[in-house]
Amino acid sequence: MTATLSTYPQVEYRSAIDRFIITGKAAGCPPDQLLNFRRANYPAQPRQLEFHAAARECDRPGGPVRVGYGGPRGEAKSHAALAQAVMDDAWRVDGLKVLFLRNIGKAARESFEDLVHKVLAGFPAEYVGSRSRLKLANGSFVVLGGFKSESDIDKYIGIEYDLMVIEDANLITKTKIDRLFGSLRSSKTNWRPRAYLTFNPGGVGHAWVKRMFVEPWREGRQSETRFIQARPSENKFVNLEYRQYLDGLTGWLRRAWRDGDWDIAAGQFFTTFRREVHVKRPPFAKIPANWPVWASLDYGFNHPTAVYLHAIGDGILWTVGEHWRQRWQVQQHATAIKALFERWGVAPGRIRSFPAGHDCFGNEEDNENPTIAQKYKKYGLKLTRADTDRVNGWAEMLARLGDPDEGIAPTWFISEDCPRLIECLPLLQHDPHRPEDVLKWDIDETGEGGDDAADACRYGLVGAPRRAARVLAQRAAKGWNP
Repeated sequence: MTATLSTYPQVEYRSAIDRFIITGKAAGCPPDQLLNFRRANYPAQPRQLEFHAAARECDRPGGPVRVGYGGPRGEAKSHAALAQAVMDDAWRVDGLKVLFLRNIGKAARESFEDLVHKVLAGFPAEYVGSRSRLKLANGSFVVLGGFKSESDIDKYIGIEYDLMVIEDANLITKTKIDRLFGSLRSSKTNWRPRAYLTFNPGGVGHAWVKRMFVEPWREGRQSETRFIQARPSENKFVNLEYRQYLDGLTGWLRRAWRDGDWDIAAGQFFTTFRREVHVKRPPFAKIPANWPVWASLDYGFNHPTAVYLHAIGDGILWTVGEHWRQRWQVQQHATAIKALFERWGVAPGRIRSFPAGHDCFGNEEDNENPTIAQKYKKYGLKLTRADTDRVNGWAEMLARLGDPDEGIAPTWFISEDCPRLIECLPLLQHDPHRPEDVLKWDIDETGEGGDDAADACRYGLVGAPRRAARVLAQRAAKGWNP
């Protein structure tokens, strides 16, 4: 349906229209899109206009197929997503079938009615509450779907949708989101199927959201995705009391909900971890010959086997190298681990210790069924039993991270060559039943997530050579700052 001057009730033209048009054009919005929004009395703000422009990029061949809009709470991301789907897409393409999926904390009908009445007041769409649908005169319609748990999403999987709007995507696992995307297809020749996602930092989907949208945006390599980073205090319509509430938050909650910081997750255990502080390129290409060197391992087959190489010198502990693979045999791992050592100038015989989880040892008296440790020994790698005390292990890692915000210098740095560990640490959460422990987190069937990297590294930090560890502690006590 083509928008015309007589389609909507007439509105008074003011100088604000000029500002809206200029800002929209600067963001990349085409004129007909701006006309659709203006005629609907939708006061899109600058960051929302960037989102709308990205949505229109999906029209062109080779353009993006997923647009993400994320960051702090209270920045009108939901309004923008619904406005784009209804006022622009469903209005201009006849017979468009849209799924609008959101997390609901109250009755589904009440949740959707609140949003529809706020965003679409005066817009010529019929809201059918009994069927949770929005209907337009051109045959387009929006299915309003709510979920309290992931199982609620299953009823929408397998049904063809031309467009999906997925709110609170950070509350959905990667496995489930992939299945939803499998229902995104269209037979319309004038439409490219696409998905718009809104999200905040934190939640079970934080890792895949960050990998799919935030990291390509940060690194300037966006192709199939576009990411719009909401910023604090940009929504001029949010009420003062809610803004004051966000401003009054502290710690990880402030960084996640107020600041929209993607390097922190709600409930984060390692709140003092700072990528810009703790992740560094080591000041050496090969580990100096007089430095203590050791490794650590967490075993798995369907779960990954994770291995880290550590060294201490000049009062600093470095985790310099990483090996992380699923579904490999011991021989394959052993070859890759030796290659890791070689890259850092370390012969296997120089490794002082190699702590590993107790599942590597089993019954060492069973000569017919060798343990994992015995299999590694066959290939020249001698594993030792790790100290697996979780609470003390996490405490050791926290102590060595220091506290940059409080001026406590770290005594542990991680090489850029450890991407799985760097990704894992900010996502680990407190166990609500044991606050000093980390909540167990298993890798999913797609290989996403999991705490295996952190477990392997924990064994290594607790298992640091004793004399080197004492030197490190003495340096830290004196306030040594690298």
